[in-house]
Amino acid sequence: MPFALLFLLLTAGGLCAQPAWDEKLSAHIASALKDSGAVSVSVAVVQDDKLAFAKAFGQADQVSGRAADANTRYAVGSISKQFTAAALLLLQEEGKLSLDDRVSKYFPDLTRAGEISIRQLLTHTSGYEDYAPQDYLIPAWTKPITSSDLVNTWAKKPLNFDPGTRWQYSNTGYVVAALIAEKVSGKSLVAFLRERIFDPLKMTSAGDCDQRSPADATPYTRYAFGPPRVVGREASGWYNGAGELCMSAPDLAKWDIAFLEHKLLSARSYEQFVHEVDLKDGNHTHYALGLDVGDFRGMPMLRHGGEVSGFLAINEVFPTRRGAVIVLSNADGVSLTNPLADSVAQLVFLPEQRPESKADTEKVRAILAGLQQGKIDRELFTENASDYFQKALADFASSLSALGALKSVTFVNESLRGGMIHRSYRAQFEKKSVRLNIYVMTDGRLEQLMVTE
Repeated sequence: MPFALLFLLLTAGGLCAQPAWDEKLSAHIASALKDSGAVSVSVAVVQDDKLAFAKAFGQADQVSGRAADANTRYAVGSISKQFTAAALLLLQEEGKLSLDDRVSKYFPDLTRAGEISIRQLLTHTSGYEDYAPQDYLIPAWTKPITSSDLVNTWAKKPLNFDPGTRWQYSNTGYVVAALIAEKVSGKSLVAFLRERIFDPLKMTSAGDCDQRSPADATPYTRYAFGPPRVVGREASGWYNGAGELCMSAPDLAKWDIAFLEHKLLSARSYEQFVHEVDLKDGNHTHYALGLDVGDFRGMPMLRHGGEVSGFLAINEVFPTRRGAVIVLSNADGVSLTNPLADSVAQLVFLPEQRPESKADTEKVRAILAGLQQGKIDRELFTENASDYFQKALADFASSLSALGALKSVTFVNESLRGGMIHRSYRAQFEKKSVRLNIYVMTDGRLEQLMVTE
């Protein structure tokens, strides 16, 4: 093969040589899109601090038949929050503010502003009531509003709780944070982000969704299991600092790479960025500055989702793998982005682990529901486990029934031990979340099912 042709194949689209999982991943994404009923999806994968995969599937616009591609621009919703946090960290590095400043230093007329810090705005612990909890477009959002009017309406209400005592998601807090950034920098938040982040990283598609582009995907929604329907967008002013950004998946990947490589921000700023905040009573929130803090099948993970009218998005970053998974879609009302991101992460970063079996998860759920009623199918268990439940069944029934209805069972991870498969699940009841530790024999019978805190 001529060297020039080989070079073109290896560098096409700015990617490295095609990874071994590329073809399998493309087939998986196409199948997931078809099953979801969504209109399109754009997926980017970062591996070893490099963009390793960037493809879009489906249509950016159904009426014209315009296909989605890697350059298609989607609204990323609340993923915007990590950029707002980054802006305030940059201003803190310059000595222009401190995240521990009280809101009263900038907006003294807001409710209990002297008790609330910028950090509490960014970690959803301020107590300001969220103005946008709905998952559909309400009439009020179709009319333009200014950030000042929004804040004067929602951040002058009584607090939902005392600052720092609870965690409750609040877009209101991020609009207040954006106004502080604008007041200190003397620029609009998007202009500041373009100067300090988007332009240096060559994120050419990134910007305010109000500034429409021919590359924009058309927003769609679904009502129950109906077909995709074109849906309106929120009017200007509703999401400043909380969810106003649009960009392509590869451009969001550029941000993730810079984040993983600790570019743009100081080491101290990154430490604050990813530090999980605790409440005053010591309880954890699993949230840092615009980032959920957790793990995926044992891998540390920083993530955040986004939802605005007609769009869903998820950005998952895996620091120990120097990687990330981004999934953007132009359809709300569907279950696609989060499950797809998790399955992509499993395939790329944990290929040795068996993907979750929905049938196994449903079997565990059925067993757990039976235990709430003091019943088990002993054919599903070994003699050892059957003996265990002979002694424990009454306690399982009384304690689990007290937790209320079983809402969900989620697979966490899988490993090997003692010639058996160990599987961990998280079960969410109406009143509490518990962990399930299960050992499965080679014949499929359960040697153990333990329920713990």
